[in-house]
Amino acid sequence: MSSEEPTASCSGHCSDCASQSEDCQLNLVLGAIRHKIVVMSGKGGVGKSTVAANLAAALAADGRKVGLLDVDLHGPSIPAMLGLDHVELQQTENGKIIPPEVGNLKVMSVGFVLENSDQAVIWRGPAKIGVIKQFLSEIEWGELDCLVVDCPPGTGDEPLTVCQLLPNADGAVVVTTPQRVAADDVSKSLDFCSQLGFRVLGIVENMSCFVCPKCGEITDIFSSGAGERLAEKFHVPFLGKLPIDPAVCRAGDTGRPFVEYDRESPAARAFEGVLAVLRKLF
Repeated sequence: MSSEEPTASCSGHCSDCASQSEDCQLNLVLGAIRHKIVVMSGKGGVGKSTVAANLAAALAADGRKVGLLDVDLHGPSIPAMLGLDHVELQQTENGKIIPPEVGNLKVMSVGFVLENSDQAVIWRGPAKIGVIKQFLSEIEWGELDCLVVDCPPGTGDEPLTVCQLLPNADGAVVVTTPQRVAADDVSKSLDFCSQLGFRVLGIVENMSCFVCPKCGEITDIFSSGAGERLAEKFHVPFLGKLPIDPAVCRAGDTGRPFVEYDRESPAARAFEGVLAVLRKLF
């Protein structure tokens, strides 16, 4: 393989490459994907994967060709959320991995290659970086209207690698919960994006309140307003609040996005506000 760096416009078969390099192949794959949205958070347990899965599912339900890439290598929950936790991967004739599909949604996660759901992934940084590159360049994504990338919490190897590999992405959706402790950690993700020059599409405040399924009364269990305060502090859009909703838990446990499981649930109705902003990208 040539040691020369491929150009940004490399088609994967450029004359400067002795053979089709990994970087050339990556450029070829990314060139067939119109939009890229990264979902991230500086805090674990805020429902980031739930937001990513439902965002991807909703865009696919619109009739768009969508990919969902789960790079939460140590806690891959996307397969279970979409009812794909027992899927066996297939390959094309040229050795590329065919991502499992749910309607118009193609999905890839390290969860598909683990022997069982209890298996721990014990990798250092270089191994993580290599796997993420493979997930982008060696998967048969084909032409996509949008690729949604679900990052693990924090500002370490995985989100850094994704942002560096997707420099022309539309931007990041940052997820927080209302507590100050969560917001303090999430602010680090916003600073991370600022330092990298990575656009922030907006902030989603998840678990913002509890809506009683019987009487409709709204209770701020974790206080409220952290998402709006972060948006104001960092001068980025606030996309909306998602309530604590039993339908979200039931949907995840049955392997269906809550936007499909119960379209009339408080969370699904609130999520429409988030989607309205992101749909303007298309």
